[in-house]
Amino acid sequence: MLRALMYILPIVLTIFAFIDCLNTPEDEVKHLPKVAWVFIILLFWVVGPIVWLVAGRTRRAAAGGAAGGGRRGSRAQWVAPDDNPEFLESLREQNKKKDEALFEDWEADLRRREEELRQREEDGGEDGPRGGRKGEQHGEGDTPRS
Repeated sequence: MLRALMYILPIVLTIFAFIDCLNTPEDEVKHLPKVAWVFIILLFWVVGPIVWLVAGRTRRAAAGGAAGGGRRGSRAQWVAPDDNPEFLESLREQNKKKDEALFEDWEADLRRREEELRQREEDGGEDGPRGGRKGEQHGEGDTPRS
């Protein structure tokens, strides 16, 4: 079992490094051209993959760091919506517009109700805070209709 592992591990490492090298964009390859790295990985099948993984390509920043290693002009990376400042700003603007529209509707409704109340007071005079309707005045002996 250990003998098989001695042959399988370098082969797997070589295949991984080879595929990684092919998938790495040209601007992220360091020190040598990409073609030279491919030859190094394939010709020196134990040392080549290790050298490629250690020194051959630019490392990305950790999850908490700047996207793309903090370099300008790097590939655009996907950013989750809750981490995207542009998306969050657009949500704030949408919410602000909705709140303003809701507030304007509320003010218009309030003005309409105040105007109706003024009209009632001017017309009847008795329609005050008691909530009675125009033309429905009850005396002490009267029974209200239900």
